[in-house]
Amino acid sequence: MKTAAPQPTSAPSYFSDGLTARTHAATVTLNGSTVAYWTYEPVQATSDTRTILVIHGFRGDHHGLLRVADQLPEMRVIMPDLPGFGSSEAFAAADHSVANYGTFITDFMAALGLGPDTVLLGHSFGSIVASHFVAAHPGTVTPLILINPIAAPALEGPKGIMTKLAVLYYRLAARLPRPLGLALLRSPLIVRVMSEAMAKTGNKDLRRFIHGQHHAYFSAFADRESLLESFTASVSSHVAEIADKLNLPVLLIAGEKDEIAMLPDQQRLAALLPDGVLKVIPGVGHLIHYETPEPAAGFIRSFLKDHPA
Repeated sequence: MKTAAPQPTSAPSYFSDGLTARTHAATVTLNGSTVAYWTYEPVQATSDTRTILVIHGFRGDHHGLLRVADQLPEMRVIMPDLPGFGSSEAFAAADHSVANYGTFITDFMAALGLGPDTVLLGHSFGSIVASHFVAAHPGTVTPLILINPIAAPALEGPKGIMTKLAVLYYRLAARLPRPLGLALLRSPLIVRVMSEAMAKTGNKDLRRFIHGQHHAYFSAFADRESLLESFTASVSSHVAEIADKLNLPVLLIAGEKDEIAMLPDQQRLAALLPDGVLKVIPGVGHLIHYETPEPAAGFIRSFLKDHPA
């Protein structure tokens, strides 16, 4: 099972030569569903080596955080495709809610023998899942890292109208005849418009890479029903609502130009955390994991040194 789409020979590589050697793909069956996951072993284990469990965002899969994992060669990084996305099956007998994704984390950690020294990292929708999991299961992981965290209600504020339009889009796609609904959800035009809106870099090669990644992986979902459930979960919760229950060190990594998880909301979230720190990367939006993995990895490395196991 490959971990990245092959790039044209004329395009610059956005992954190191050593990433493949670190990569181990596997599957595990949890509650009747097969979950695919990838482990990126440290090049050389040191006293600073930690195990980081990564929870990706909505409609993404493990590929999205590969550039961040690549920038942390001293860490052991474990990245599952969430149930219903990528190469993982949808939940066999549960809806795709924030709470049930939290149950998935519990079961996944137990299956892999991951203990309380595990670092939990969530990106975008993954920040909701990860933070709510920590709030409901204190002491299970430490610390918590949230990249482009969803810090405020999606249906309120300046972005509320666009979110409501997205709700209509997913509901319409779920109600149309299956071929039409899937065609709407997997429309290359819609995926490209979304990708163009989120990418902030002026580097043409990097933009081409980002669009290629979204085209290759953004439509890898199990079915319309699980996708609608996951989307509903993504716009029905946020991190700030349980911020006071996050009684562990929390690192927030925000993009200055993020139009989905806007900077003022990140600043308000940081003020609510009992033990939180906010790091802002200038010139980037909601795609820190694609556009600025180096500074993100630097913040993660420094944070973990300040909060050793």
